[in-house]
Amino acid sequence: MSTAEMISAELPRIVTDLPGPRARAVIERDNRVISPSYTRCYPLVAERGLGAIIQDVDGNRFLDFNAGIAVVATGHCHPRVVSAIHHQSAKLIHMSGTDFYYEVLVDLAEKLAAIAPGDVDRKVYFGNSGTEAVEAALKLARYATGREKFISFFGGFHGRTMGSLSLTASKSIQKQGFGSLLPGVYHAPYPNPYRSQTSSDEAAAATLNYIEDTLFRHVVAAKEVAAIIVEPVQGEGGYLVPSRAFFDGLRDIADRNGILLIFDEVQSGMGRTGKWWASDHFSAVPDIMTVAKGIASGLPLSATIARSDVMRWTPGAHASTFGGNPVAAAASLATIELIENGYMANAASTGKRMMTRMRTWPDRFPHVGDVRGLGLMIGIEIVRDQASRGRAPELRDRIEHLAFERGLLVLGAGPSSLRLSPPLCISEVQADWAIETLEACLAAT
Repeated sequence: MSTAEMISAELPRIVTDLPGPRARAVIERDNRVISPSYTRCYPLVAERGLGAIIQDVDGNRFLDFNAGIAVVATGHCHPRVVSAIHHQSAKLIHMSGTDFYYEVLVDLAEKLAAIAPGDVDRKVYFGNSGTEAVEAALKLARYATGREKFISFFGGFHGRTMGSLSLTASKSIQKQGFGSLLPGVYHAPYPNPYRSQTSSDEAAAATLNYIEDTLFRHVVAAKEVAAIIVEPVQGEGGYLVPSRAFFDGLRDIADRNGILLIFDEVQSGMGRTGKWWASDHFSAVPDIMTVAKGIASGLPLSATIARSDVMRWTPGAHASTFGGNPVAAAASLATIELIENGYMANAASTGKRMMTRMRTWPDRFPHVGDVRGLGLMIGIEIVRDQASRGRAPELRDRIEHLAFERGLLVLGAGPSSLRLSPPLCISEVQADWAIETLEACLAAT
């Protein structure tokens, strides 16, 4: 398919049985040589993409409502991002910003510092992935406070390297078999009004009380805690959206006890929620923030952004050979410009359009317990029945496969939720088609 044909192909087209013959052949080869630790939910073998459309090796076209796991914020292979990559790669592919200087890195750091929450001076550290950003945040918090311990939240996902994995409390399989992790990490429940059957503010109060009345009183002294790390919208936990009271309370706890607040915006940032950062919806300002995924439209890049008075470690304290690679930085600058000049607004308006219709689903489909989200970060909780609110992971997985068979790519999040995290460039036609497809899948279950 030509580029022009891909651009005009707004909607999916399935032309073979799934998986097709070429896809099956690739999967067989994959099984022989690729790590079995990867999780593939359905047999998609991608060959090319443009915008929100992915084409597989057999010519089937799919509407990608995963955005490459919330990564390709501007869509697959956006021409302006591709142009930035081509232009930069012809000039300088690598030099290592840890030992030398180059202007594109300064340009990107200035831009990220400018759009970070709060009117405070910021400094930026660059890595290659979300987990690296979190590792840097952990080290920085210890360095800045002289303390060792951390509070995270059940359901949270912060990465798979040993430090960030210690914070993660999403699925036990992610920790199984790896032995002792980072000591001094304590977890609190993340506010979940649907599960607690309370208001958002009541759920927030319960969590804040747990931190002070249980953790600080019985488990860990507040004066030993370096930082509290939280996802402003919890991603892998099921796309949970807390209230402003939660963030106001966390800030109060942190300030009273000399604790830093780290916001993990790896999945929720870069315009996905209709604002630059999910925390912007709550007027919440972190001391340290981690950014990755959508930052460079698919190239490996991450950033740890901190208050300048916090990021005061000395040369040699922390570094990364490839962090802030010139090509990835150029792609990020192009990505930010596209988000700023239309795609963030599209995330807000298209997300609102989708949620208006989807909020009726609990009344229309017996297996939909809850629909929640901000912008184009939407979670659908699948239950056995609405009376018991019993989790239904097998049913969720069935819906996921039914959607794939119809040409829509979605993934699960949390015990029994579906997540919708499409590219921020999706059209109303694509959004409506995705909703209609999901409705057909729900009606078929």
